[in-house]
Amino acid sequence: MGCGSSSIKVKKSAKTIRAALVIQNWYRGYRARLKTRQRYALTIFQSIEYADEQGQLQLSNFFSFMLENYAHIQQKDPTLVNRLFGLGSHADKGRQDFIGLIEVPDSYCGPRLQFPLNSTSLHILIEAFKKQQVLHAYYVLEILFETKEVLKQMPNFTHIRTCPTKEITICGDLHGKLDDLLLVFSKNGLPSGQNPYVFNGDFVDRGKYSIEILMILFVSFLLYGDDLCLNRGNHEDFLMNMRYGFTKEVLSKYKIYGKKILQVLEDVFAWLPLGTIIDDEILIMHGGISESTDLGLLHHIERNKMKSVLMPPVPVDKESYVESKRNKGHTLRGIRLSGSPSEYLTKHEWEQVIDILWSDPRGKRGCYPNTCRGGGCYFGPDVTSKFLNKNHLKLLIRSHECKPEGYEICHDGKVITVFSASNYYEEGSNRGAYIKVGFRTTPRFFQYQVTKATCLRPLYQRVNTIESSAIRILKERMISRKTDLIRVFQLQDRAKSGKISMGQWAFAMENVLGLNLPWRSLSSQLINTDQDGNVEYMSCFYDIHIQKPVKEVQSAVIETLYRYRSDLQIIFNVIDSDHSGLISMEEFHSMWKLFSSHYHVHIDDSQVDELAKRMDSNKDGSIDFNEFLKAFYVVHKFDNLEKSNVNAV
Repeated sequence: MGCGSSSIKVKKSAKTIRAALVIQNWYRGYRARLKTRQRYALTIFQSIEYADEQGQLQLSNFFSFMLENYAHIQQKDPTLVNRLFGLGSHADKGRQDFIGLIEVPDSYCGPRLQFPLNSTSLHILIEAFKKQQVLHAYYVLEILFETKEVLKQMPNFTHIRTCPTKEITICGDLHGKLDDLLLVFSKNGLPSGQNPYVFNGDFVDRGKYSIEILMILFVSFLLYGDDLCLNRGNHEDFLMNMRYGFTKEVLSKYKIYGKKILQVLEDVFAWLPLGTIIDDEILIMHGGISESTDLGLLHHIERNKMKSVLMPPVPVDKESYVESKRNKGHTLRGIRLSGSPSEYLTKHEWEQVIDILWSDPRGKRGCYPNTCRGGGCYFGPDVTSKFLNKNHLKLLIRSHECKPEGYEICHDGKVITVFSASNYYEEGSNRGAYIKVGFRTTPRFFQYQVTKATCLRPLYQRVNTIESSAIRILKERMISRKTDLIRVFQLQDRAKSGKISMGQWAFAMENVLGLNLPWRSLSSQLINTDQDGNVEYMSCFYDIHIQKPVKEVQSAVIETLYRYRSDLQIIFNVIDSDHSGLISMEEFHSMWKLFSSHYHVHIDDSQVDELAKRMDSNKDGSIDFNEFLKAFYVVHKFDNLEKSNVNAV
């Protein structure tokens, strides 16, 4: 009896173990599939982000093209050319010109600061921002001018040291995410003489609280300058800010003095150091390096001459310089500019700064163009080793790329990427991280993720949210190229059946959109297929369309204006010298012809003219261009269904 009972128990135990293994294998597979979906979603976000940045960098070529061809721009607005090439007319204005007549009224309910600042000022500021209070423009401008004066005394690379009792904390991109900065401070402590920090650029854009982050960082810098380092990122740039939200944020929060704040910020950003070196061993820069990166040159470059890395330097040869001296100015392709060549960076210097702000590491050896972003380069492990050995360094810490875990180690441990903005693309999309470097110790990594929920949602819910958001922006990209996609689909559909093979569909999508995505894997969420696996290609557009502000205008025109709306908005905001938000019909026609010529936009100009006339609602000959662009928006069928369901409830 005893033996029989034991045998039954063994059999039951074996069944239990087998069942547990089956469940374990199923769960591992289930989790792996979720992680794969999450990875694909992040790939979509990143591909579209880099494609947008590529478009932003192409704007620099357009501005040069514009100056070549839009000859009367200098007569109409002589300050525009100087601004684009780093010679803003406000550069010689002092504190009194900006702050002199600004007063803080008794009715102001926000934080009040005393100058000179003290440690209490930082606490007051943080507590006010937690309550979503807005700092008065007077204090903002005072802080900016104080910061600018200190930055002007600093070298291009800040040298700091650890000691046995003091670690240095390194933070990556924050991108206007105040909650992440406050979480870092709550976990790691506020900056102080005993708690030094390095913030590695990209403080602004994308998030809603960029100006608050700047104020906290600048006040900390003014209080603890020897123990708080601020490096410039590729988003500390007024042209980048026009596209990615910071300009809009400042003008929204400071309706009266916003333009003054932005003008001063142009100079402050230009004076930010290019990097930090810890213990003469660890180099911290925002982007990376190239095979031609010259630290010696970068140490001596006049960094403040680069207001925007998106504007290439003015090409000046000896003959034109002699001619310019004769004419008390100099000429750029028919445009007379104020100043002398000594006021601009050389092309080689400009390329050096572009590389350290825009480059990314890759596993492939060598150095080759960063085709995804359109600027900087991809550098391999051999380039890293050669650079570090040449400059007697041991480690490169950089930021610039969102990483799922908040950090990533590559190139045999010689390159570390740190990214401090959690939930960068969507809630749950990634963790944030910071690094602590101690005296003769290996770097330590600390991860976190901001959440407003009391407990973290299950993985499948987080993946569903990330995935649906990624597919949404991908479909918006697709609808902006609808005409081009249909043309390529129909060329492959020789039977005129409305169907093509999966391979043909994937080839067409990549050929037109150029996003380097796994189209076959994503196909189930983008198109319908028949029982033989052939793609019904028009199903790409069943649940989405671009709203037409004027029905008579051709779809190709609407798609083109929607696709280039961000570029057009920047261009027209730049030439809107009086910041009225209005442009004349003449300006509109001139700029559109230049734009369509440079970008090879093949659509009938009369269609664009007709659209512009319709948008001039009061017939005064001017267009509110920002409102004009808002008229082009994507309608998601799913959104309408959701709204209907809400209304029904």
